[in-house]
Amino acid sequence: MSLRAFFADAPRITVRDALSEFLGASDDGLIEYGYADAVRVAGHSCPTVAGAYLMALAGLRALYPDATPERGGIEVVMNGGEDEGTTGVIAQVFTLLTGAAAANGFHGIGGRFRRHGLLRYGGHLPGFIASFRRMDTGETVFLDLDVSGVQPSPGMRMLMGRAMQPDASGEDRRAFAATWQDRVRRILLEHGGDPNVVRVARATN
Repeated sequence: MSLRAFFADAPRITVRDALSEFLGASDDGLIEYGYADAVRVAGHSCPTVAGAYLMALAGLRALYPDATPERGGIEVVMNGGEDEGTTGVIAQVFTLLTGAAAANGFHGIGGRFRRHGLLRYGGHLPGFIASFRRMDTGETVFLDLDVSGVQPSPGMRMLMGRAMQPDASGEDRRAFAATWQDRVRRILLEHGGDPNVVRVARATN
């Protein structure tokens, strides 16, 4: 799978996974993730995948400002239903970075390392896409995304129409793909820390 070069320029994050350390996948339990990993999980790169990746990074960094985030130590609640809009795609990226899984997740070993049931849907979080909660402290952050301010290139719609035609040329498809990924690039590299794009709010007691 040949990936776009700019994927490597997107922000990265290192997490600690106790299960990874216990089973010997990583001696110290540390795993580094980049945007390319999210693309591999989703199978494609788009504003939703990029936004999900940035939301996860922002949420984890807010919960662990002075420490390495604990993969497997986070509960994730999605506002929407599993089959609602882009909720499932976003949740896949969240599972990758947090370890939180729905009913199909790992059940643990001897009461430890459980991942199933740490992600649930239909959380009724008005104004937000999801929440992340630290299981050790209970600290919670709410996450939202708005990429409407990062507009696609003016010719995007026309190029997409051409590329979707059965007789589209290779040149048409490449022109559309390049234009599509340019918006993703701008979201990741120019707006990754933009609070107008990724919003993080802390729960108040």
